[in-house]
Amino acid sequence: MKCPYCREVESRVIESRSGDDGEVIRRRRECTNCRRRFTTYERIEINPLLIIKKGGNREQFRRDKLMDGIMKACEKRPVTIKQMETVVDQIETELRDEFDREVSSRVIGEKVMDHLRSLDQVAYVRFASVYRQFRDLNGFIRTIDQLKKETPAGEDK
Repeated sequence: MKCPYCREVESRVIESRSGDDGEVIRRRRECTNCRRRFTTYERIEINPLLIIKKGGNREQFRRDKLMDGIMKACEKRPVTIKQMETVVDQIETELRDEFDREVSSRVIGEKVMDHLRSLDQVAYVRFASVYRQFRDLNGFIRTIDQLKKETPAGEDK
């Protein structure tokens, strides 16, 4: 495993820990050259899942791209990285359980919105505004009105 700091190929494992779901191994490593530490994750390699984009082209599913979108929606919100990683894990598991090889980007967007709705309502509205391409204030108002109907009084998140 290459060191992300000095690009040295040799590193030693300091600690290994199984992830919550048992499907990931987290390894803490130390570079033999610069002595800096970094974390790697090891997961089972499975068949690639292809995303069918709006224009019809296909690209391989990337967890990091999904995580980036969720992180942007949750920026400056009281949502931890752990919570965001859990959402990404859950969405990826759902996709792999429901679809064999290909899935529409629309399905992924809806799954993200479903998870964010229960995690943080502001993050949900942020994501929805980009995903649904709100063109004016009315898109925000409709989404917020819908959230108000779904959320019992006193349960704001």
